[in-house]
Amino acid sequence: MQTSEPILLVEDDTVDAMTVKRALKELKAMNDVVHVTNGEEALEYLRAENNEKPCIILLDLNMPKMNGAEFLRIVKADEELRRIPVVVLTTSKNERDIFESFDLSVAGYMLKPIDYMQFVETIRTIETYWKLSRVPS
Repeated sequence: MQTSEPILLVEDDTVDAMTVKRALKELKAMNDVVHVTNGEEALEYLRAENNEKPCIILLDLNMPKMNGAEFLRIVKADEELRRIPVVVLTTSKNERDIFESFDLSVAGYMLKPIDYMQFVETIRTIETYWKLSRVPS
């Protein structure tokens, strides 16, 4: 990513979270990764005054307590949070999930590959896009 702001990873699967962190490290991303396991924890992090806002949120959809769609509805309705780019990173190929995510203004919808090297390429694509993108300050 082009900033020093953290990446917020909202992912309940420990192996997937470790894979994202490993891929970012392999790609030499300098951003810290803040990992939370559901939408409620993500909102707590985002609303805490002492926490730096992330440059991007990588969001799984299928999580306990508060799933990705519920989280998106709240974040995108919040004046302080809605401009933070959110990329869905999920195993769901469900068309309804894709439509709902874009209706809730996600910046992208990526499927989690099973193969590690393909996973790294997916993370590289996200990282490259956000290095080139301009976002509001």
